[in-house]
Amino acid sequence: MFTGIVREVGVVVGTEVAGGGKALVVRAPETAARTGVGDSVSINGCCLTATAIVDGTIALHAVPETIARTTLGTLEPEGRVNVEPAIRAGEALGGHYVQGHVDAVGRIRSVDDEGEGLRVLLEAPDAVSRYCVEKGSVAVDGVSLTVAALADDGFVVALVPHTLAVTTLSTLRPGQDVNLEADVLAKYVERLISR
Repeated sequence: MFTGIVREVGVVVGTEVAGGGKALVVRAPETAARTGVGDSVSINGCCLTATAIVDGTIALHAVPETIARTTLGTLEPEGRVNVEPAIRAGEALGGHYVQGHVDAVGRIRSVDDEGEGLRVLLEAPDAVSRYCVEKGSVAVDGVSLTVAALADDGFVVALVPHTLAVTTLSTLRPGQDVNLEADVLAKYVERLISR
C-alpha cells in the first residue's frame, strides 16, 4: 500500500528483458536505505518487489502482466522514475490510498502553464475515467493528484510547484503515456452498489 507521495526521483541504471518481463535496477539511495529484499516499492505507480539492494540501488522484476498493463516496458537506462516505498504502520497518509496496481495507461493531451504550476489534460480509458470525480483522487505515474475537471474522454489535473519539483511530472509532454490508477474506494463502492 502506498499514498502517492513520491519520496524520491530515482534513475534507471539497468534493464534486461527476462522471461517476457523486465528486470530493472533503479538508483534510489534514500529508498534503498529503508528497503529490504521482498519489500514492495512503487516505481512510476507500479508495485514491484525488491529482489536485491546494493550500494543505493534496488533491483526489481516486472512480470509480463505488468509490462502489458503499464509503461514499465519502455523504461531505459538514465530514465527518471517516481519512487515510493510501501507505507509503514503509523506513517502519515499524505495523499490517498494507492495500491500500485495500475488500471490503465493514459496519454497526455495537453500541458499548459497555469500560474506557477501546470494544467494537464489526460486522455483516459473508461477503466479509469468512470471512477473520476471532480476534486476526487487519481494516481498519475504514482503521484497522488486531485482531479481538477472532467473531460469527455479523460480528466484534468493541476500540478503545483512542489509536485513539479519533487516528481518526474515536470517533464510531461503531449503524446506521452503515463500509468493511471483510479481511487480504489470508488471501485469498492461500484462493486457494492452493483450487487
